Amino acid sequence: MPTVFAANESAVLVDGVPIEGVRSVEYRTNTVRSDLYALGSSERIGVITGQRSVEGRIRVASSAPPLDALVGDTFFQIAAPLRQGGAEITVSFDECLLTEKSFSMSAGGHGESVYAFTATRVREGG
Repeated sequence: MPTVFAANESAVLVDGVPIEGVRSVEYRTNTVRSDLYALGSSERIGVITGQRSVEGRIRVASSAPPLDALVGDTFFQIAAPLRQGGAEITVSFDECLLTEKSFSMSAGGHGESVYAFTATRVREGG
C-alpha cells in the first residue's frame, strides 16, 4: 500500500530555513539516452546514458523572503522532509540556482509566487 504524504506534516527548507506558506513543490528529472545498434542490425543492443537535469518549482502564498534574497548565481540547497504519521522521506536538491520567479494575484484571491530552480542532483532518502 502506498504512503500518502501530508502537506500539513511536511516542510520545505532552503539552506536550513523553513519556507512559510508553501502551496506545492514539484520537480522532474530528465536523462538523455541514445540507443546503441550493432552494425547491420535494426534492433537496439544497448543504451548510452548521458546528461541528467533536474528542474523544479516551489509555489508559495504571497512570497518567500529567503528565496527572494537569492540573487545572481547564488547556490543554495532545498530539503523537503515529507511526512505522514511515522513515515518520512526527505527529498534533497543540491547546488540549486533560481531560474525564474513569477507572481500572480487574481481578483478576490491572494498573491502567489512561483520560484523555478535547477539543481545538480536530487536525492531521496528515508
